[in-house]
Amino acid sequence: MTPQAASPFALDMPAPEVRERPAAALAGLPMLVLAIALSLAIGYPIYLLVIGTAPAWPIVLMTMLSLVAGLLYAGLTVVAPREARVIQFLGAYTGTVREPGLRFVNPFTTRRKVSTRIRNHETTVSKVNDADGNPIEIAAVVVWQVEDTARAVFEVDDFVQFVTVQAETAVRQIATSYPYDARQEGQLSLRDSADEITEKLSQEVANRVAAAGVKIVESRITHLAYAKEIAQAMLQRQQAGAVVAARQLIVEGAVGMVEMALERLQERGVVELDDERRAAMVSNLLVVLCGTQATQPVVNTGTLYS
Repeated sequence: MTPQAASPFALDMPAPEVRERPAAALAGLPMLVLAIALSLAIGYPIYLLVIGTAPAWPIVLMTMLSLVAGLLYAGLTVVAPREARVIQFLGAYTGTVREPGLRFVNPFTTRRKVSTRIRNHETTVSKVNDADGNPIEIAAVVVWQVEDTARAVFEVDDFVQFVTVQAETAVRQIATSYPYDARQEGQLSLRDSADEITEKLSQEVANRVAAAGVKIVESRITHLAYAKEIAQAMLQRQQAGAVVAARQLIVEGAVGMVEMALERLQERGVVELDDERRAAMVSNLLVVLCGTQATQPVVNTGTLYS
């Protein structure tokens, strides 16, 4: 993904001084054929020297041909798929060769190989405090790719190390900015808002590594848990919350069933209940419906009031 609007946590990186541009390069195969032909042509002056009949011009010719052939060989460079060559001439950046195959460039230049393949970096499991101050453990994987080879080579010392450090920093920043669990409706949390947090993490990493000419393809949290010292207490809290939620659902269902039972009894005229007996029936039904243990039925063989 490409960098989006600036994150509130993003670093204020300096503007890049160089940007990638195509380098002047020719097809390498014709130059290779020419270099081989010149190398073969050197054989004739050598033959004349061996037989001892060589005048001065074969020596000069052999020297010139050797020099030209050497320059042709020196200018040849092989570019593999998903690789690039960053070209420098006397320390100045002259361009980047991305077209794969055998290419010919200025033989007096230096060429640095830069991989443009998609890579991934898995951060170490970091122990940080979330927005509520609870210690948590978090790790993520970041999928990235070099987009601007010139910035990757000249803007930072080591773009691989730069991505590693900035990815670790971004994961820690996101972890400290959001709680592990949401405390209120609609609040973003690390555990319950996976898609939103992933998007914010990708944006945060992208903003941090843009100076190195790196594009973030995807980032995703791979490990998220409470720290060991509070894991048991948080587990009990989560279990208590689940029990409360389940009880609330049971009570809501039981009240609805009691209301329906009383309405049906009244509609069909099965029995007439005064307020006291109605309250007793409601109490008994709620005990049966909300109880955690099986109830024992009691058969009343007398009247309704005894």
